[in-house]
Amino acid sequence: MEPSYEINNMIIDDDFNSEEYVTADFTHQKEEYSITFKKADLEIINAWVFKDGASIPANLSDNIIDLIREDIKKRI
Repeated sequence: MEPSYEINNMIIDDDFNSEEYVTADFTHQKEEYSITFKKADLEIINAWVFKDGASIPANLSDNIIDLIREDIKKRI
């Protein structure tokens, strides 16, 4: 089954308050999102959706978050 999202960009930030974070920008249902996890355990820190030139907190399903988390694990 094809994933219902596409990761467009991924950044590993290893210089932020001595903790490492992974941010993935992705498209899901024709909308642009950004999600940040702690690199150590991939605990979600925040998620945003970009609409009309603004970013607002995203309401993503646990399923899509888990799929992205697994995808990031494979990439790092």
